[in-house]
Amino acid sequence: MEGCAVVELKFGQLRLKEVIGIGDGSRFGYVGDVELDLDSGQVKALVIPGRLRLFGLLGREEDVIVPWDRVRRFGDDIILVEHIPLHPEKRKKK
Repeated sequence: MEGCAVVELKFGQLRLKEVIGIGDGSRFGYVGDVELDLDSGQVKALVIPGRLRLFGLLGREEDVIVPWDRVRRFGDDIILVEHIPLHPEKRKKK
């Protein structure tokens, strides 16, 4: 988000925002985590936990990773993002 105003937001506030796709209004869910570049201190991506399958009995779908360069706007209760690939990137398990 080069050239944009600085956004100051606490992580607790970020988790209350729903992520919505600009193009088709897709609702991806709520932010569950962020990926940080520890060397630069910058946010690399937003992580949205995968949806529950059969009320959680069959586990979860894969997490959706939203690269920071796809984030376009923060609203009071939503985050607007550009198109996210259909096959989300796999998170490295630690």
